[in-house]
Amino acid sequence: MPKDTLIIIFAKFPAQGMAKTRLQPALGVAGAAQIARKLLLHSIEQAVATGLTVELCVSPSPNDSCWQTLNLPGSVQWSGQAEGDLGKRMLTASQQALAQFKQVILIGTDCPSLSTTQIRRAVRQLKTFESVIIPAFDGGYVLFGFKQACASLFSNIEWSTASVATVTQQRITALNWSLALLEPLNDIDEPADLKYLPVGWLDGYRVTNS
Repeated sequence: MPKDTLIIIFAKFPAQGMAKTRLQPALGVAGAAQIARKLLLHSIEQAVATGLTVELCVSPSPNDSCWQTLNLPGSVQWSGQAEGDLGKRMLTASQQALAQFKQVILIGTDCPSLSTTQIRRAVRQLKTFESVIIPAFDGGYVLFGFKQACASLFSNIEWSTASVATVTQQRITALNWSLALLEPLNDIDEPADLKYLPVGWLDGYRVTNS
């Protein structure tokens, strides 16, 4: 029998010079990497607290020693990201997950306001809807859940643009799937987004050009 729900967190290691590069003008190289690390750990903490199975789909591979430096919960499962663009990587991970689970929740590591309560709410929506999305105010999405992995939901999409959530909703409509659309949240991508970080996250940083 398939298990119920798998939460997949797509993550890159928060390496200095490679993580959250658009925040570097405001925080510097080290500061941007530290915020990326906090965002990653927040996403993992909130997902694990749901009590559901959580998989980290990562780059570099799970065997890379860098991941050992984060002291992540032992309950977390691991997988490596497939080749190709973000859509291909998400589709591959989703297809693999749905071979073992009834439904999948995809989340990233950009949203400090995504909580355990909101993830659980999205999971509950899949009892009555075929898909669920928490949009991001920048036009992407913070969370995407579904019971089937259809290639059209992930192909020919301009990732990291303001059209992602809208196009995805159009593709869902074309599939005749029902959709639960939850309240949007703020991603942290640009210096102007730093105001949405939780209190205390910027303590010790000198923020410029934000």
